[in-house]
Amino acid sequence: VQLQASGGGLVQPGGSLRLSCVGSRSTANYYGVAWFRQAPGKEREWISCISSRNVQEYYADSVKGRFTISRDKAKRTVDLQMNNLKYEDSAVYYCAAINARGCYSDYGSYDYWGQGTLVTVSS
Repeated sequence: VQLQASGGGLVQPGGSLRLSCVGSRSTANYYGVAWFRQAPGKEREWISCISSRNVQEYYADSVKGRFTISRDKAKRTVDLQMNNLKYEDSAVYYCAAINARGCYSDYGSYDYWGQGTLVTVSS
């Protein structure tokens, strides 16, 4: 399973970005997928995940109401729409997948990782 994350960039506070994680067809259809982020000097932080077959979505409190995770099986992507971005959202964002129905907030649970995409929120 290979994952590729994209969509990062420079955005002003209050702005929006849409990250995309492209995987194989099995990843898109059957795997739980999560987004994590890691800021310099900080531990990797779980942001959101979506269980297989789009049954459930989960969000960290820090992004709830601002970020939305979604899956497009035809495109084999799991996207993270990020709105009302704040300075503290700046980080490298990673997508990860697990061959399971559920999804988890523990990064150790995930078997497959994308390479990361940098999000910088700055005025």
